[in-house]
Amino acid sequence: MTEQAQHDEQMVVVGDDTDRSRYEAHIDGRLAGVLSYADDEDGNRVLQHTVVGEEFGGHGVGSRLAGFAMQDARQAERKIVPQCTFVQGWLQKHTEHQGLVAHPYRG
Repeated sequence: MTEQAQHDEQMVVVGDDTDRSRYEAHIDGRLAGVLSYADDEDGNRVLQHTVVGEEFGGHGVGSRLAGFAMQDARQAERKIVPQCTFVQGWLQKHTEHQGLVAHPYRG
């Protein structure tokens, strides 16, 4: 599954690299950011860590990754566990996705 969107005059392509257990965002063919994940014993997707390349910071790449992760969870009918502090903050702003949260991260 991939998703494309025009952002700041550049094409952002977001997809799931299942071999590396991470969602990836690419701009102009370059890796712009990743959101790593792991599936827990209950089948929930633990969203671990978001990293955005320095030159792509402030352009919404992290938000696109978080939104894609929510879309993927909804389509796969799975819950998420937001370990990543970026995703935790993003969910506070996007409360429409709270139903996808299995439980708060207990680290």
